[in-house]
Amino acid sequence: MAEAQNLTQKLIKAHLEDGEMRPGEPIAIGIDQTLTQDATGTLVMLALEAMELDRVRTEVSVQYVDHNLIQADNKNPDDHLFLKSACERFGLWYSRPGNGVSHPVHMEYFGRPGKTMLGSDSHTPAAGALGMLAIGAGGVDVAAAMAGEPFRVRMPEVFGVRLTGALPDWVSAKDVILEMLRRHGVRGMIGKVVEYHGPGLSGLSAMDRHVIANMGTELGATSSVFPADDRVRDFLKIQGREDDYTEWRADEGADYDGTDEIDLSRLVPLIARPVSPGNVVEVGEVAGQGLYQAYLGSSANPGYRDLAIAAEMVRDRRIAPGVSFDINPASRQVLETLIRDSRLAALIHAGARLHQTGCNGCIGMGQAPASGKNSLRTVPRNFPGRSGTKEDCVFLCSPETATASALKGEITDPRDLAMDYPEVFEPGDPVRNDDLLQPPLSEEEAKRVELEKGPNVGDMPDLEPLPDTLTLCALLKAGDDISTDEILPGGTDVLPFRSNIEAISQFSFSGVDESYPERARGLGGKFDGHLVVGGENYGQGSSREHAALAPRHLGLRAVVARSFARIHRQNLINFGVVPLLFEDKEDYDRIETGDEVCLEGLKQAVSQRDRLEIAAGDRTIACRVELSARERDILKAGGAINYLSEHRL
Repeated sequence: MAEAQNLTQKLIKAHLEDGEMRPGEPIAIGIDQTLTQDATGTLVMLALEAMELDRVRTEVSVQYVDHNLIQADNKNPDDHLFLKSACERFGLWYSRPGNGVSHPVHMEYFGRPGKTMLGSDSHTPAAGALGMLAIGAGGVDVAAAMAGEPFRVRMPEVFGVRLTGALPDWVSAKDVILEMLRRHGVRGMIGKVVEYHGPGLSGLSAMDRHVIANMGTELGATSSVFPADDRVRDFLKIQGREDDYTEWRADEGADYDGTDEIDLSRLVPLIARPVSPGNVVEVGEVAGQGLYQAYLGSSANPGYRDLAIAAEMVRDRRIAPGVSFDINPASRQVLETLIRDSRLAALIHAGARLHQTGCNGCIGMGQAPASGKNSLRTVPRNFPGRSGTKEDCVFLCSPETATASALKGEITDPRDLAMDYPEVFEPGDPVRNDDLLQPPLSEEEAKRVELEKGPNVGDMPDLEPLPDTLTLCALLKAGDDISTDEILPGGTDVLPFRSNIEAISQFSFSGVDESYPERARGLGGKFDGHLVVGGENYGQGSSREHAALAPRHLGLRAVVARSFARIHRQNLINFGVVPLLFEDKEDYDRIETGDEVCLEGLKQAVSQRDRLEIAAGDRTIACRVELSARERDILKAGGAINYLSEHRL
């Protein structure tokens, strides 16, 4: 009899192309679908052009325009036209500006149980709500998947979370993932897939599960998965796609590499304090603090009920004076259904400010809070400055907590409101509007399309192969949990340059040291470039590969850290930057900014060794070189595009 398998193992086995399914071992899995968004998709399309790809080879690939919607000048609209032309040229679906955030729209139209998906957005695992194995990655990895390459990753451990009971009034799915973050922190699930199971699932809708799977990324998890059960069937039926349903569950008696259990009935309203999603406490611990903004929406709380429950809470009431109550619908379907059901009117009449369907304030593209003033948001992250305000004070919470606080004018536990908990259900007949989704052109039509490049759209930079010796300056030293938002921020000043590497590089490490670009450009003489020193979990957060490519453009050749976040580590490799690990983590204190660091025998170490001694001033520091065979080849070639061009196309 075959050994019982958990759901994650079953999904991987069904797509395994190479490797052994033992935790930590390299594996290659076939990819059925890809997801790209405009903040990262421009580089994906430029990579496809550089690779001379004729047409994508996946079952479904979709390009969404959801991050860079503010059209203050020509840059964003020019890039939208470039992305549209690239979709026509390479055979992708194109979701137009205003259609909504990639993750919920993909669930509505394309997500299918049992499929794999790779997305150039770190919150791609949200699709795990439908019984998919969905993983976030850098854009070059997604481009490779579009070209038919399997995705290579180390076999994750599978961490099983058994859910029991039912959520009490005023507690919702956001509190479930905040409870996970309270228990395990932002590093607790690195190298793991979190798999939810148990009788408590019956009370969680597909969109509730989306909330949990989306923010599983903040645990450091490779992905999060839920079974495809009757609640998933209900969701697909409502979307008119019941034929896409197949049941996917863990086998009876399946084992997990680690376990936890949450009794949903015992949860209380929770909130993540600034400046980390892992800084979680009960709302009551911070209740009474003043409030400037309450912000509802984003990919982390994108469902109809998340805004409908707020509408019923504020119906015939008014938002407290001085509070900005920002409503950010995440999909056009949700927006139009709220309009039809008169719930948008209730929000607007209570004092809400309505913003277009997209990522917007979540990524610092509008709706920034005032300096030092408390902002309660249902978004997935509260890293420093991510909101668009450098001195921000962002809390993460549920729609119930954010709305209750907006009504009171101060941070409020929603259980303290003098009202009954509103009963809100997902409608069985949402408003469908397919007109903003453009299907792929035929192969013949696609061949006649020319890429439309405005003045802000550049080309992928050429990167030289890895040399054997590098003399580098230790230009910057970062602490623990440095995020990609701090390495290369989002926001209205930065993201419009996403297709212009020379221009966007001037913002590199602006959240850590604003002098970095000038100092990097000023290096010369004996230096071949520079090195960055990192602490634990270096590069957590977004999948944006600009956080690797922009510093590489300025001369970054290596990063030595105590540990790396998975996606950023791979992005460094994809652009020819060598990731080194301190053999003794205490050696972090032995390199200082300004040190001359010599890497000799680098090519040989990258080719075949697991250890490299680097000279930092008069000190010798041992580093681990932990690379798969393919990663070694990519680094030697100078990056993934060089490697793929040489080996595939």
